[in-house]
Amino acid sequence: MGKTILIIDDEKTIRWSLAEALVASGYETVDADTAANGIARFRETCPDLVLLDMKLPDGSGLDVLKAIRAEDAAVPVVMMTAYAEVETAVDAMKHGAYDFIPKPYSVEKLRVSIANAMETERLKTEIAYLRTSSSVGGSFSKNFIGRSPAMQEIFEKIRKIGQSKATTILITGESGSGKELVARAIHAASHDEPRPFMEINCASVPENLLESELFGYEKGAFTDAKARKAGLVELAEGGTLFLDEIGEMGITLQSRLLRVLENKTFRRVGGVKDLTVNTRIVSATNRDLTQAIKDKQFREDLYYRLKVIPLQIPTLRERRDDIPLLVSHFIERFNRELGKSVSMPGGDVLELLVRYDWPGNVRELKNVIERAMLLDAQDALLVSHLPTEIRGGTPLDPTQAVMPRALSASVTSTFFPMTLRDVERIQIEKTLEQTNGNKSRAAAILGISRQTLREKLKTFHGVDEAAAEA
Repeated sequence: MGKTILIIDDEKTIRWSLAEALVASGYETVDADTAANGIARFRETCPDLVLLDMKLPDGSGLDVLKAIRAEDAAVPVVMMTAYAEVETAVDAMKHGAYDFIPKPYSVEKLRVSIANAMETERLKTEIAYLRTSSSVGGSFSKNFIGRSPAMQEIFEKIRKIGQSKATTILITGESGSGKELVARAIHAASHDEPRPFMEINCASVPENLLESELFGYEKGAFTDAKARKAGLVELAEGGTLFLDEIGEMGITLQSRLLRVLENKTFRRVGGVKDLTVNTRIVSATNRDLTQAIKDKQFREDLYYRLKVIPLQIPTLRERRDDIPLLVSHFIERFNRELGKSVSMPGGDVLELLVRYDWPGNVRELKNVIERAMLLDAQDALLVSHLPTEIRGGTPLDPTQAVMPRALSASVTSTFFPMTLRDVERIQIEKTLEQTNGNKSRAAAILGISRQTLREKLKTFHGVDEAAAEA
């Protein structure tokens, strides 16, 4: 399928001649004759490139360029004008134009400019994809499933934190919501090369042992200290130390941790020499630390030092739209691991899964799917395969966002067969609805290119038409 080029020019003859030349080169074209129509067509068609005249009857091409950039910062724009002035060209480039071609133009030169712009954009997209895939170590792309606004906000914060020099981050959220995944994603997004990621669960280690694990010890510091041992703070040098369940750390040890955060120094147990450390410390907890402060169980100064950048992970019940995607993800995963070919469940199963409150969050959902596929499901997940608490769950208040609107219509019939393709189509429709039909914004949220979104929409549209004719 050819790339789409939007031609915005008030002269009909030019639009026609350009379309003829571009179609002959394998492109698809759409056109507009005014600034207003051009912006509207851009939003409707989500083109791969824009040919934009500088002089339009209802406005300047620069104004259109700025409007396009506000919608999509990536799509290449080639400016055209009969008023070839250096200042105009510089102004256009300053506002994000890829190239500036004076009229009368050479069709061959225009073809070359378009091809170069397309290739530049392709390389940028590929580089960005490779950087994201490698920088997040796979956890972002493989383990983070979610298109809901709440999760998109989390993803964006992770990217921003990764690009910053922030050294302390506090992740809060219920058990099973994915705090460790977020910590790993922050770490991986922060480094272009491998760096150490050290982690420890503060609730699973007694305080005296936790001190040794964190700070290490010198030979002879205690009976079993037969040799010097480096602690996790030291081993994480240049990387990340992840302190899970930080709310369970004892008051005495909290004082030592505070010193590390404030002075970037620490001493091994039994040591007399201060050691300097450059480590990002990411902490996580499902406790209410403000209440722990009131109960004298957590230091207030440490709390404010830890939460320089706070990150609250949404519960699964706060992002119910993501449940069908998560179900699809886990089924695909366990099909691979268990050598099965279980299909996506019917609408009645999905409705129960979406209605359930998931106190254990994503971890609980994963366990439910895994248990059902291990013990019961052969070809598909059925209602009978679900735990009693899910099958007999009390329906939620109808004012709550129980089901995605696009999905709710699918679950009105019993055992509605829903393929992974159905889930994809539903998610695309839902995202377009949330962005008021803005394809550029929808593509960005969905994590795909504008071209891919356009092709999928055409495919779905074709399938719908064929079904209607049948």
